[in-house]
Amino acid sequence: MSAVVAVGGEVLTKFMAEENKSAQTDVQTDATGKPTEGAATLGTDRQEPGSQETSSNAINLSALMLVELRGHQPAWVGEIIEAFGEVTVIVPRELIVEACRFLKSAPGLEFNLLSDICGADRGTEEEPRFEVNYHLFSTSKHHRLRLKVLLNEDDPHVPTVTGVWRTANWHERETFDHFGVIFDGHPDLRRILLPDDWQGHSLRKDFPLRGYEPYSLT
Repeated sequence: MSAVVAVGGEVLTKFMAEENKSAQTDVQTDATGKPTEGAATLGTDRQEPGSQETSSNAINLSALMLVELRGHQPAWVGEIIEAFGEVTVIVPRELIVEACRFLKSAPGLEFNLLSDICGADRGTEEEPRFEVNYHLFSTSKHHRLRLKVLLNEDDPHVPTVTGVWRTANWHERETFDHFGVIFDGHPDLRRILLPDDWQGHSLRKDFPLRGYEPYSLT
C-alpha cells in the first residue's frame, strides 16, 4: 500500500485494492481433481482476525468517508496519508473548523468525540515545522479518522475547534503548552501542565534537554 496518495480523480481507489489480493483461494479436491463436497475455501493470504483483514476493512471504511468529505467540499482535503491501517487527511488550517463541524454532524459520519489533539515538531530544518493532529471517533458508528494541519514556524496559528467539541479546550491548551501552537479564538489559552513562568515549550526539538532556570536540572 502506498504511504502517500496525492489527491486526484481516482485518488481513493488505492484504498479499495487491498482486499482483491485475498480473492485467490485453495480448494480441497478428491482424487479426480473435483472439489470435495462441503470443502472449506481458504484464502492464500488470509491472516488471523484483527490483523491484515481488519486493517483493510478500516482503510476501505475510511475511503468511503473521504469520498463523502471531498464530495461536500473538495478544498477540505489537501493530501491523504495511509499507513499502518490508519488514514490521515491534511486539511488547510483556515478550513479546519468547517471540516470538523461537517464531520461531527454529517449523517453516517457522526464524529461526535474528539478523542485527542496533539502537536508534533518535525524539526527546525523542516518547513512547515509543526503539525496539529486531530483524532476523531464516532461513538455511534465506531470509526476513526485523523485530521492534520501543518503550520510554519513563523506563523504557528490555527483556529480553535472548541466551538465544535468542548473537549478541545484542554487538548488545545496542552498543545500550546508543549509546542507553542496558538489556537486563535480559544476562550482560555494558557498553560495547563507547566508553570506559568516556564520559559519556552518543552516538546519543541530545540528545547534544551536540561531546561531553563529556575527549573533547570543543572
